[in-house]
Amino acid sequence: MKSIDLHVEGMSCASCVRHVNAALAPVAGVTEVSVDLAAGRVRISGDADLQALMAALQDAGYPAKPAASTQAPEGGKARGCGGSSCCCH
Repeated sequence: MKSIDLHVEGMSCASCVRHVNAALAPVAGVTEVSVDLAAGRVRISGDADLQALMAALQDAGYPAKPAASTQAPEGGKARGCGGSSCCCH
């Protein structure tokens, strides 16, 4: 089993974490999702396709890139954020 680390833009609260988990869990090959809200990163275990993972997150409003090649976004309201229980409201 492999793991993929992604930097995910727009996560700022527990609601965002739930949305990210919900977006990734049904992707074929995903066996475990671990979200680090403070770092803006997600580790996905299993045999899922990288492009499928990034597409699922994009569709949920959370653009993602492989963690090794990105930096955390700076300032402003987080993209992807906005659920009714989100801290940005």
